[in-house]
Amino acid sequence: MRRAVYPGTFDPVTYGHLDIISRSARHFDEVIVGVLCNSAKTPLFSTEERVNILKEVTKDIPNVVVKSFEGLSVDFVRLCGAQVIIRGLRAITDFEYELHMAQTNSVLAPDIETMFLFTNLEFAYLSSTTVKEVAAFGADVEKFVPPFVAEEIRKKIRTNSSIK
Repeated sequence: MRRAVYPGTFDPVTYGHLDIISRSARHFDEVIVGVLCNSAKTPLFSTEERVNILKEVTKDIPNVVVKSFEGLSVDFVRLCGAQVIIRGLRAITDFEYELHMAQTNSVLAPDIETMFLFTNLEFAYLSSTTVKEVAAFGADVEKFVPPFVAEEIRKKIRTNSSIK
């Protein structure tokens, strides 16, 4: 079975992320979306919330599984029995960072490949940070995220006024 892992924070998941997930799912028997639990960051959504949101928005892609993880991506990839790490690229600035990560991962785990997918041009400008900033000022984010995600963001902002 050809299995790949698409790791990330996904805080929140955007149409750009979903583009990478759906395209990856066409090339692999199984794509595991790995939701990183990073104690160094203060995300809008908890790890459990991000996992649940991703499960909801990927429920129609039968070969996608969503799991959380801590630590190194290569360790999670091995634990999942995968052979490939999927990474999305929007721009040259992403490439430089992702190249360093891929090279580091190659030293740590030479048996695991990194596959880069360019995000569809329609979503190349989009980031989770941008979505959170736009939402914090009360603007509609449904052009950037699925309606379910937009509603979850609105609920979170209503209950947490310190997001701005």
